[in-house]
Amino acid sequence: MRRILIGCLVLAAWMGPQAAFAQGYPGGGGMGNGMPGGRGSMSTAPGDEIPSTPTPEKPDKAAAKAYAAGVKSLNKAHEYEDAAAKAPNPDKKNAALEKVADSYGRALDQFTEALSNKGDMVEAWNYVGDIHLHFGAYGEAVDDYNHTLALKPDLEQAVEHRAEAHVALDRLEDAKAAYMSLFNHSRPLADQLMVVMQKWLESHRAAANGMRAADIDDFGKWVQEREGIAKQTASTQ
Repeated sequence: MRRILIGCLVLAAWMGPQAAFAQGYPGGGGMGNGMPGGRGSMSTAPGDEIPSTPTPEKPDKAAAKAYAAGVKSLNKAHEYEDAAAKAPNPDKKNAALEKVADSYGRALDQFTEALSNKGDMVEAWNYVGDIHLHFGAYGEAVDDYNHTLALKPDLEQAVEHRAEAHVALDRLEDAKAAYMSLFNHSRPLADQLMVVMQKWLESHRAAANGMRAADIDDFGKWVQEREGIAKQTASTQ
């Protein structure tokens, strides 16, 4: 009888760790060598996988991806602008214009994301400037074009667009300097800027909007003088 009792105790002592292992508890047996049931180890059910941490996307790749998405959104905005211009009735026009605004906003977010990963993307800075100019955020547009031209000083289109923002902000001396540069390097863009300056002059002659009459008159004389020079030299181009 005593032998039977000792045998039962031995069997119970052996079965204890096996039962713990079967129930998924750590420490069910072994010597902590990393195998299931080892002391201090963690067991997993069959078929379970330990989730791995995703590898972060490299900044250059993330920037390129966001930039491409921004260009796509910007192209969509231009498509909706065309649709709005051709809309047969006001309702359809307004619907298209809402999509224009949404697409520009999405493009702005995407270009901004690209720049957060790669701050020297000159094309992204230029597009952000164009979008701010479109929305009438002229101060932001000037800053964006400053970044653009710091990276690529000979990007004449950015010079012209920044000058348009200067005109909108009544920074006439900056606009005049840009015109002179464009007149010598890109006459079509100089002509484009001249149209913007003429519109400014027309609107401020109708309503000064805080500008001094003498400053408006001086700018008008300068514009008239530059128009005359442009006409005289046009035949020699």
